[in-house]
Amino acid sequence: MTAEQGLDTGAVDAYLSAHLPGYSGPLMARKFSDGQSNPTFLLETPARRYVLRRKPPGQLLKSAHAVDREYRVQSALQDTDVPVARMHLLCEGEDVIGSIFYVMDHVPGRIFFDPRLPDLAKPERADITGEMCRVLSVLHGVDVDAVGLSDFGPPGNYFSRQTARWSKQYKASETEPIPDMDRLMARLEERMPEDDGRRALVHGDYRIDNLIYAPDAPDIAAVLDWELSTIGHPFADLASVIMQWQLPVGPEGRGLAGVDRAELGLPSDEEFVAAYCERRGISRIDDFGFCLAFCFFRMAAVLQGVKKRALDGNASNPDKGLKMGAYVPVFAKHGLQALDR
Repeated sequence: MTAEQGLDTGAVDAYLSAHLPGYSGPLMARKFSDGQSNPTFLLETPARRYVLRRKPPGQLLKSAHAVDREYRVQSALQDTDVPVARMHLLCEGEDVIGSIFYVMDHVPGRIFFDPRLPDLAKPERADITGEMCRVLSVLHGVDVDAVGLSDFGPPGNYFSRQTARWSKQYKASETEPIPDMDRLMARLEERMPEDDGRRALVHGDYRIDNLIYAPDAPDIAAVLDWELSTIGHPFADLASVIMQWQLPVGPEGRGLAGVDRAELGLPSDEEFVAAYCERRGISRIDDFGFCLAFCFFRMAAVLQGVKKRALDGNASNPDKGLKMGAYVPVFAKHGLQALDR
C-alpha cells in the first residue's frame, strides 16, 4: 500500500496491526474534504471503519492543531452523557506518518451543513435544534474533576486569556492589515468583563456541522472537532451557536441571516438562548453582546490561520482555505456590530 491523498496507508496499516486490538487490513483511506484544520481520513477495512485525525504537515503556530488534546477530552467523555466517538489510540511519535495522530470509531449518521435544514420537515427542524441545545447544556454540566479534566485549562478569566492568545495567533498569521480586526481586538480589551467564576468544559466551536445526528432520529450520536476545547466560560459556546446563525446563508457562511425562522420551524436567537438558560437554571446573561463579539473575533483569527496555511501550501484544502480566509474582514465587522448592540 502507498500514500493515499497525503496519508501513508502502508505505515498506518503496519502501526494499527501492531497496536490496535482486533484490527485487520487491507486498508483503504479517503480524506474528508470539509475540515480545514486537522486533516481527517476515513479508514476502511473489510471488517469495519475508523477515522484518523492528524496534525497537518509543515510549520505550525505554537499550540495549534493539538490533536493530543482532542484525543484526551474525548477519551475523558466516553462514559458521560456527552456523545463522542469511541477513541482507540493516540500515536505521539512523528516517525510513523510525519506527525502525531489518533484513531477513533467511525460514527455513522447525518451531518447538516445548512442550518436551514431544507431536507427536513418543519417539526423535525425543531427536534434537531432542541437536541443541539440539550447536548450543549449537558456538556456544560460535566464534572471536570470526576472525568480527570481539572487541569485541562488554566484558572482565571477565560475571555481575557483567550483574547490574548488569539490576538497573538492572529498577529503571527497576519497577511495584510485589516483595520476592523485591530479595532475589534482593542475594543474587546476595553470591554473585558470581570471573571464571574463560571467554569465548565467548553467545546470552542460548537455548531451544527460539528455534530453527527443518528441516521433515523433527532439524536446527536457524536460531537466532533474538539481542537479548541478547554476549561472556560460556557457562554462562549452558547454565543458560538448564535454567531454561526448570524452569518449569511450558503456553503461558505452556513448561517441563517435574513431567514424567516418561524416559518421554517427554527428558533430565534433569543429562543435558543432562553431554552439553554432554562436547562442550566440561569436567570439572565449580562452583556451577551461581548460573548458574541468574542466568538466573531476568535473565528476571524482561526480563519486567518487557515488562510496563512493555504498561502504557505500546507492547508488541508488550500482552495477552500483561501475562500474561508476572505471572510476574516466579515467576521471582524460582525464582532464590532455585536459590541454596539
